[in-house]
Amino acid sequence: MRIQQEGSGALSFAFSLHGDLTRIRIPPSASPQRADELWKHTCFEAFVVTTGELSYTELNFSPSREWAAYLFTGYRVGMAPLEIEQPRPMRVRSGPYGLELHVVVRRVDPPEQDEGARSRIALAAVIEETDGRKSYWSLKHPVDKPDFHHPEAFALEL
Repeated sequence: MRIQQEGSGALSFAFSLHGDLTRIRIPPSASPQRADELWKHTCFEAFVVTTGELSYTELNFSPSREWAAYLFTGYRVGMAPLEIEQPRPMRVRSGPYGLELHVVVRRVDPPEQDEGARSRIALAAVIEETDGRKSYWSLKHPVDKPDFHHPEAFALEL
């Protein structure tokens, strides 16, 4: 997983999955559009919070090229769809031993953020195997059970 801030005020996300992809359920390619419940299958996620704020953004990116954006008013509460510009076209490459997804989105900070405020970011992935089992990957699992929304999971700072 990699994130980079672009000069245009955009965030560039690159996610890589390496392993035997014949054991992974990869959603079929679809039109690039907003879709809900992407987290129920193989997908990559990013969470963005402004340091000192309670509200945060959740972004979901599926290898199908579908995406979602939500705003939470606090830890797992007040979830609502977040209106953002459609991400630039996702690049998805896959082969027998790996999958890469690259996407660029304009900054998704809450509207009340002050100019120059720092952001913290959590990067995560849900991987679904062909038998339906799921594993949950994150830069940091702060509690025993995977919880990508946990404030301590926001391990990167921009």
